[in-house]
Amino acid sequence: MSKKKLLVATGGGDCPGLNAVIRGIVKRASAETDWEVWGSMEAFNGIMHEPLRLKRLDDAAVAGIHVRGGTIIQTTNKGNPMKYPERQADGSTRETNRIPWLAGRMKELGFEAVVNIGGDGSQAISQALFEAGMPVVGVPKTIDNDLGSTDFTFGFQTAVQTASDAFDRLVTTADSHHRVMIMEVMGRDAGWIALYTAISGGAEVCLIPEIPYDINIVADRIRERYDDGRGFVNIVVAEGAFAKEGSVTAGKGEEGRHAVRLGGVAYTLSQQLRDAGIEADIRETVLGHVQRGGTPVAYDRVLASVFGVQAFEAVLNGNFGTLIVLKENKFTTVPIPEALSEYNYVKPGGDLVKAAKGLGISFGD
Repeated sequence: MSKKKLLVATGGGDCPGLNAVIRGIVKRASAETDWEVWGSMEAFNGIMHEPLRLKRLDDAAVAGIHVRGGTIIQTTNKGNPMKYPERQADGSTRETNRIPWLAGRMKELGFEAVVNIGGDGSQAISQALFEAGMPVVGVPKTIDNDLGSTDFTFGFQTAVQTASDAFDRLVTTADSHHRVMIMEVMGRDAGWIALYTAISGGAEVCLIPEIPYDINIVADRIRERYDDGRGFVNIVVAEGAFAKEGSVTAGKGEEGRHAVRLGGVAYTLSQQLRDAGIEADIRETVLGHVQRGGTPVAYDRVLASVFGVQAFEAVLNGNFGTLIVLKENKFTTVPIPEALSEYNYVKPGGDLVKAAKGLGISFGD
């Protein structure tokens, strides 16, 4: 008897815990005698391009991968099938919707269902495939923790731990040299990594996208520290943070990549502080993709593993067009459109921001 085929894809930026999700899916599927699992390399590129790039995912393929960062089926944030860049005869590029073709292609290859692991962009693709008739289950992934339908996304806790470890090291060198140290972390629209890191590391200043900062207030906080005789300051800034009288620091986007590439706010802030009259020695550190790599912490391994098991069980139950989430400490599913309808911003008046301010952290507001 031929087995039912399940396709697994990982899309968007890589994230600690992706391999644990893949392993959870495969381990649960191995308990069923009539299913086999395949991975599409580099999101759906493995299906969309010739020759096909598919990887058989069995127990041997996933043995021990839950402790590894990255994804064994690779990932990409280019080539969105909803707006697929196709080169024209005149050398120009035109975006086309290849979702109907992709759904039909997967069915031609005998796939009964898809588990798509990714953030909001990837889950928008999941919904489009579902509407095109392809049975899909989504698994939320983003180190930014910015999906409002789930308490946490896997990878976030690891990113915070990585940032906190780096911040601890910067504190000691800031103290030794009497410097202002600025550490830039990821956080395009949501400042969760910066906020958690600032609280865990004892930052003096935390700048996040949700609270545009007044550079003069930040400069005053720095002067207070030096006037008090402490002689050094540590600042955490999310990549999407910006001044009230400024804009987000961004570079030129890459061809075929939907989102604008952010980064460099640490250097922008450094210059703003100098312009505001700060005479202290200022240094900048941009963590960048360090936050995406490496071994996932225990929390993310557990969360990702359970997400994987739950995703396959949703397939078994025919619960398609849904996203696996952790809500109020319970694992459940929500329709994908509902999951994407609410962005998980840091609330400026929320408990964590209030607590941070109670600890003496300035948000420049």
